[in-house]
Amino acid sequence: MKRSKTLRETVLFCLGIALAVLLIQAAGSLKGDRLVFPDAGEIGRTFLRLLGEGRTWTLIGTTMLHWSVSLAAAFAAGILAGLAEGLIPGAHSLLKPLMMMLRSLPMIVLVIMIMVLAKYRYVPLIASAMAVFPLISEGVYEGIVHIEPELIDVYRINSSFTPRVLFRVYLPLISGYMKAAFINAAGMGLKVTVTSEYLVQTRESLGKAVFTSSYFNEYAEIYAYALIMVLLIVLVTGIPEIMAKTWRKLKPYSASQS
Repeated sequence: MKRSKTLRETVLFCLGIALAVLLIQAAGSLKGDRLVFPDAGEIGRTFLRLLGEGRTWTLIGTTMLHWSVSLAAAFAAGILAGLAEGLIPGAHSLLKPLMMMLRSLPMIVLVIMIMVLAKYRYVPLIASAMAVFPLISEGVYEGIVHIEPELIDVYRINSSFTPRVLFRVYLPLISGYMKAAFINAAGMGLKVTVTSEYLVQTRESLGKAVFTSSYFNEYAEIYAYALIMVLLIVLVTGIPEIMAKTWRKLKPYSASQS
């Protein structure tokens, strides 16, 4: 049953890619300009060519480094803020205006503000972290407030709130909310990272590559880089599921060892 569901989702995903290709083809036909809307074959050939170049992997490495560092920082700050909002009375109301401002602020405005305040090499890191921080904080907060009170009362009988309680009680109970927050933050974070790299001209990055391609009207390369970014988001959003499956496989082994 599970295998059938996975196969169905894979087929639908492939059909979705085909639909996107057809829309690009239709846009090119309506516009009558194959420079701006190259055909799918040209985009596919450009995509394969880029994947075969070592420089492309350097670009991906630079962008993914920015993404991973900013996401790690956002998760650390978001977990602390979410815990404070969920456990300290009044903290959620106090931080709500800040979270609303960060979530509603246009991406381009946020990046420009950071460009004024920080050195350009730090802009992709700071902008991405600030953009996804509210998503993580809100996910942790929602998880905390939806924990069954009876489950919390069990540890309160014998212990106060400690780091051990955090990692053994709270985080496992809100893991579903954190997984959803990660999936949302991963895609958003990568988009903000590439946008920031584009605006500050970060060397050897996907954002800089997109800027160069647009400057020379290489639209097939722009779409190919977009496809690379889509695949990166698909891969990184699958990390929680891979970790969960690995944990389920290791858990029986650990139990048998003990």
